[in-house]
Amino acid sequence: MPKIFLSPSAQEFNRYVDGGTEEYYMNLVADAMEPYLYASGIDFDRNDRGKTLSQIINDANAQDYDLHLAIHSNASPESSFGQNTGVQIYYYPTSQKGKRFANIIFGNYSPIYREPGNIKLVPTTSLAELKRTKAPAVLIETAFHDNVDDARWIRDNIDNIARALSKSVADYLGVEFKEPQ
Repeated sequence: MPKIFLSPSAQEFNRYVDGGTEEYYMNLVADAMEPYLYASGIDFDRNDRGKTLSQIINDANAQDYDLHLAIHSNASPESSFGQNTGVQIYYYPTSQKGKRFANIIFGNYSPIYREPGNIKLVPTTSLAELKRTKAPAVLIETAFHDNVDDARWIRDNIDNIARALSKSVADYLGVEFKEPQ
């Protein structure tokens, strides 16, 4: 049975423009992914919200996972607070498997995001969850939580986000994606 590591944001300090936190909403996404993953026969572990990023990465590296998925929402710099929208899908530039997974997410996320032309694939070496995890990894910034429209879209689309990400995991692993009963 394939096994993945789900890593929803543990950043309780990142406040949404109209209430709530990044940690809260991204954990709702991971919660909503669980029935899809179970139905599709994909085993998973999740990060512990109370741990630091280094501890989360150590936990992710303690076992052999087929995939590492970090789930976040984005925030603009103070100078452009609330002005940005869009989705960024980050992968490590030398990881062909990470890039392949990022492209699969791009294909499954584009039909659900409110601005399908505003989704970007971003290679980077600066994110710890991409450069320090053993498993192929992707970090998705689901939308901007400091933008009123994006924050509302996230809240209104928790299950759609979870379904798109779960389908992406199944597609990457080559298993049949199944809806929960």
